[in-house]
Amino acid sequence: MLSRIIKKQFLFMSAMIFILSITLLGCSGSSESVENSASTSESSNMITFAWPRDIGDLNPHLYNPSQLFAQSMVFEPLVSYQDGGELKPHLAKSWKVSDDGKEYVFNLRQDVKFSDGASFNAEIVKKNFDAVLNNVDLHSWLGFIPKVTQTEVIDEYTFKLTLNEPYYPTIQELAVVRPVRFLGETGFPQDGDTSKGIEKPVGTGPWVLDEYKVDEYAIFKRNDNYWGDLPSVEQIKVKVVPDAETRVLAFEKGDLDLVYGEGVISLDSFIQLESTGSYETSISEPVATRQLVMNTNIEQLSDIRVRQALHYGFNKEAMVQGVTSGVEEKADYILPTNFPYTSNVDVTTVNYDVDKAKQLLDEADWKLPEGKDIREKDGKPLEIELMYNSAESIQKTMAEILQSEWAALGVKLNIVGVELTTQVERFKANEFDMNFFSNYGAPYDPHAFVNVVATEGFGFSEAISAYPNKEEILEQIAAVQQTTDENERQELYTSILGSLQEQGAIVPISYIKKIAIYQKDVSNFSFPANRDEHPFTGISIEK
Repeated sequence: MLSRIIKKQFLFMSAMIFILSITLLGCSGSSESVENSASTSESSNMITFAWPRDIGDLNPHLYNPSQLFAQSMVFEPLVSYQDGGELKPHLAKSWKVSDDGKEYVFNLRQDVKFSDGASFNAEIVKKNFDAVLNNVDLHSWLGFIPKVTQTEVIDEYTFKLTLNEPYYPTIQELAVVRPVRFLGETGFPQDGDTSKGIEKPVGTGPWVLDEYKVDEYAIFKRNDNYWGDLPSVEQIKVKVVPDAETRVLAFEKGDLDLVYGEGVISLDSFIQLESTGSYETSISEPVATRQLVMNTNIEQLSDIRVRQALHYGFNKEAMVQGVTSGVEEKADYILPTNFPYTSNVDVTTVNYDVDKAKQLLDEADWKLPEGKDIREKDGKPLEIELMYNSAESIQKTMAEILQSEWAALGVKLNIVGVELTTQVERFKANEFDMNFFSNYGAPYDPHAFVNVVATEGFGFSEAISAYPNKEEILEQIAAVQQTTDENERQELYTSILGSLQEQGAIVPISYIKKIAIYQKDVSNFSFPANRDEHPFTGISIEK
């Protein structure tokens, strides 16, 4: 059962990661949007920014084509994910977990209204959870969903969730943007089945969808009855601009106030705009790690000394600096240390050392025959294939650099660009030597990442097949989900992440970051800790 659930999780999330940005993708059912007839004039106190896709129908319980940032503007969670992985009260002002880790009791805020004036209470929380649970197969990628056995209204502002087994990431997963945020009663279809669509996007959030023309623009107005801190700006206008270069031109012309996200414009364009001094820029803390995954099932990579040699044998810092123009930074750990349970991982930092790399290859009996350029062992050349996403320029350039640097060690690296779907399928089918990957980010990790590592049929389990302590790692991953002891959980993660990295099949390359560039009259911009949340909480503009 657990394996099936994790496989669904991996299928859902892998596509998002390989395209470079969770935030750029929407993932779900389909519906047709129409222009809001109640058009309103644009305010001077408005932020305009561009997005590659239409915002979608904003169903909080579904995925594509609804866009994560837009859903998070309208719908809110019980719990919010903050810097450093801290989980803070949101629509739930407090919560209590039973000693056995199976029961969660939430005390709800009593001052919250939906945008249509209806009260937020335990009854509507239960109705939303039940709508999600009625389509459990659709949502079982989220670990706690298939474990829920009961939802209860204790009183008007107390809600109880019961699981069939302890699962510590439950609170963390309640912070995700979808599908566990809350639709108002008037937004539900008559039969209550939100998997087929909603009547209208009625939420408790700081923004209300006010005007919308499909594939052209959407205007969100401030919810002046919002229970929390009121946004500084009155409106957010989202222009649908599919082409990245067109977004850059629109920004330079002043038609856009803000460009924000991952992959929304090229890093070259970002650096060029920043260099003019005409705009303000921001770069986020790490949101994920770009990794190189080695398949230890193949003979050439089964020896830890070969894997370590390849890690020593390229100048990671120079590569990351050159390819990303300093936007990303060299990664020393397989998960960013600003994630929960990751700051205490103790691993040997690998620095560029060609002599050390050659020594390790010699010790592994991969010798360089006289007059040849490629090392051999038992007459077999040290030849490896690296698969990359052909649409992702950073992966392509990094692959070319690795090919050149490893050639100096006597290693022949064949680089193969494939379409995203092929890359995902080959990784799952264990048809790879090396592959680029990046983890899911906040609020999904570290539990989502280690769950995938433990799941056969998705690349990672096969990649670590030669680890002498593989079974111990898998046992620890199973235990960490169910432990109710915080200290034990930290110890388990420290051991798991350290072991995965020390054995060398997962090589951290760089820390992926979001970028933002905005006009001089925009101020108070900040990145949300949750990778999928909108960035408009405190932003302001003076025109």
